[in-house]
Amino acid sequence: MDLLAIEKQAQEVVEEVVRLAELKPGQLLVIGCSTSEVLGKRIGKAGSKEVAAALYRGIRSVQDAHGFAVAFQCCEHLNRALVMEREVMERYGWEEVSVVPVPAAGGSMAAHAYTRLQDAVVVEHIRAHAGIDIGDTLIGMHLRHVAVPVRPSRRTIGEAHVTAARTRPKLIGGARAVYELTQANESCTE
Repeated sequence: MDLLAIEKQAQEVVEEVVRLAELKPGQLLVIGCSTSEVLGKRIGKAGSKEVAAALYRGIRSVQDAHGFAVAFQCCEHLNRALVMEREVMERYGWEEVSVVPVPAAGGSMAAHAYTRLQDAVVVEHIRAHAGIDIGDTLIGMHLRHVAVPVRPSRRTIGEAHVTAARTRPKLIGGARAVYELTQANESCTE
C-alpha cells in the first residue's frame, strides 16, 4: 500500500473534478469513499485509517487551494449521513443529527474526517453542487436534482473505481424558452 501514491491520486482526481465541474468557492463537493475498495477489497470489509488519512490529505490540499466546502458521506450503517463543518451546515440551513462516525459504523473516511474537521457535525441530507464517488458508494442521493457525469482522466484511486458528477440548474420551459443570455438578446423584439 503506497499511501503517498493514494494521496497524489486523490489530489489529482479532486483537482480535475473541481475544474471540470467549475466548482466555485463556498460550493459543496460530496465525497463518498470506500477505503476497502481503494485497497482492492470488498466494500465494508477492510477499512483503513491510514488510507483514509492519505485520501483526506489529498482532498484537503485541493480544498485549501480552491475554497470549496466538502461533505464526507458515511456508510450505509449511518444511512449515508454526511460529515461536514458546522459553518457549512449552518450556511445551507441543514439540520444536525447526533452520531459520531467510527470505522465500523460510518466508515473509515467519514470517521477520519470527523476527527480532522475544525468543528465537525453530521447531517442526514444535502444537495451538493458536485460529487466524487471512490469505490462505488452511491453518492447520487446527495447531489442537486440534475446531475451530469464528469469523466476525470484518472478512473481509479488505488484499486477503487472513481466516478464523478457536477450539477446544473433544471432547464424549464417549452419550445420558446431561452437558456443563454446571448440567445435572450437575439430573441428580444419590440
